Amino acid sequence: MIRIGMSTSCVFPLPLEEAFRLARLAGFDGIEIMVTGDRATHDAATLLSLSRAYRIPILSIHAPVLLATQFVWGVNPAVKLERSAALAQAVGASTVVVHPPFRFQSAYARVFERTADDLGERFGVDVAVENMFSWTIGGREMRAYSPSPYPTDLDVRAMTLDFSHAALAGRDGLEFALAMGSRLRHLHLCDGLGGTLFDEHLIPGHGSQPVAEVLGYLAKAKWNGSVVSEVHTHKARSTEDRLAILGETLDFARAAVARRSTKPSPVPARAHGRGAPASRPEAR
Repeated sequence: MIRIGMSTSCVFPLPLEEAFRLARLAGFDGIEIMVTGDRATHDAATLLSLSRAYRIPILSIHAPVLLATQFVWGVNPAVKLERSAALAQAVGASTVVVHPPFRFQSAYARVFERTADDLGERFGVDVAVENMFSWTIGGREMRAYSPSPYPTDLDVRAMTLDFSHAALAGRDGLEFALAMGSRLRHLHLCDGLGGTLFDEHLIPGHGSQPVAEVLGYLAKAKWNGSVVSEVHTHKARSTEDRLAILGETLDFARAAVARRSTKPSPVPARAHGRGAPASRPEAR
């Protein structure tokens, strides 16, 4: 069964408890915790208390991988990932979302693939590497991540598909989903138009990505991962506006899953990774 959740990043910088409250009011099946500088996002007891109070399970933990969280849990990225996996295990989350290393993290990049898989096995979770993008600075493209911004180029067991990141990279989300195959374990529900310097995280259906096609295809394949909303609501002027954005996102996902599209698509050779061969998404 596909569960549709909400990331706490959707309502950042509102307090953590408000994120749980809004997820509950909007009707999501669960929540993803973005680990930030807020110590409440680090504490399993606090997270479990909020989960019980609002009757909403914690589906996933997003490791602190942004430049804005570079000092959360120290400066060692492998330690951050380990603590994220331990937190996921403690709160009953099945997935840890992590970005590929930045290029300046060269030592970590050399061991990243093995570290991600080893921690997943040790803590009994999917450490799902998220697709990212190149950066454009001064009109020049800069490869910001290493070994690659695309998990399909990596030898890892689990992956996260983010549609906004795919749009920013000029890539197709359906192509990514098919290339990830059975290694696709998590999906960030959003959209993007691309052609911009900014990561848009639009409401699905407001961009150019084939979000509905991917959701329908996964439903037809009886995929059992989680779909987590990661849309921007920072321009909302009220709680009602924010709930309208979240509600539209949830309604879109449920309708797409209900349609169960069977549309296949060939996988271009360039999308194949160095790990497991590309295959159609399937239940694990």
